[in-house]
Amino acid sequence: MQVNTIDQVIEQDFAIYNGDCVEITRGLPDNSIHYSIFSPPFASLYTYSNSDRDMGNCRNDEEFFEHFRFLVRELYRVMIPGRLVSFHCMNLPTSKAHHGYIGIRDFRGDLIRAFEAEGFIYHSEVCIWKDPVVAQQRTKALGLLHKQVVKDSAMSRQGIPDYLVTMRKPGINPEPISGEFEEFIGEGLDVSREAYERHAAEVRAAGKEPWPFEMWRSVFIWQKYASPVWMDINSNNTLQYRSARDEKDEKHICPLQLDVIARGVELWSNPGDVVFSPFAGIGSEGYQAIKMGRRFIGIELKESYYRIAVNNLRMAVDEAFEELLG
Repeated sequence: MQVNTIDQVIEQDFAIYNGDCVEITRGLPDNSIHYSIFSPPFASLYTYSNSDRDMGNCRNDEEFFEHFRFLVRELYRVMIPGRLVSFHCMNLPTSKAHHGYIGIRDFRGDLIRAFEAEGFIYHSEVCIWKDPVVAQQRTKALGLLHKQVVKDSAMSRQGIPDYLVTMRKPGINPEPISGEFEEFIGEGLDVSREAYERHAAEVRAAGKEPWPFEMWRSVFIWQKYASPVWMDINSNNTLQYRSARDEKDEKHICPLQLDVIARGVELWSNPGDVVFSPFAGIGSEGYQAIKMGRRFIGIELKESYYRIAVNNLRMAVDEAFEELLG
């Protein structure tokens, strides 16, 4: 495959490219990706680099989507029919300085419409709870300040959650995904054998026969995953938090939580499948996918992030091998 990249690393479990995501995705074969999960640039909210190829280096939302649609078009081509693309996003605040008013703009909806315009089906979404106190301390948003409630609560608002939105390429999935869950990813749900025995004793005491352990565990996990709001995502469980080696190491502005990635990978891919992220950052999606027995293809434009991602992907391969050995 001929691609114009600054650098690339291709190993047995992953391939990672340093370059433009649209250009490199164009070099991937049709119908070759089983699942894609990523966090796109939030328009111009964060500027990751001064590169003209950086989609976050834009003047406004219109300019961002003008560039982003080229990627969505390529994603549609490379996805296997019936398979899924999940993107992590949030609605974005406006400001008087840039927009002339204080409010919220529907960035999540704009992303969905951009995918639909290229042929994707709006498949699913989950709202991910975020602590409004932490958001207020970080952003100093007027609508979250308690003094604003006292002054005039007409300008007060709720915190802005994250979303994991999932789009589906039309067609019949040629390789059905096994959906039996053996381990819960997250916090606050006990699906151990001991918990099952307590449940089974209560069911038998009521004169009924309990489900087999494996079915009980899988059903209870699925009920948590199927919730339209995930309240149990640990916001600190990120690859950046796990892999930071030095205070001087460059930090990813908004790394995606590993629990969110893991749930997407478990729900919508099989072991051995190829997981793709066109905005690989420091390698969060690839790290988690490799740890879960998948292969990974990633693209990252920013060279410093790319170098960190290479190290993190190799770390995932080593950790997966150690877990295999027991």
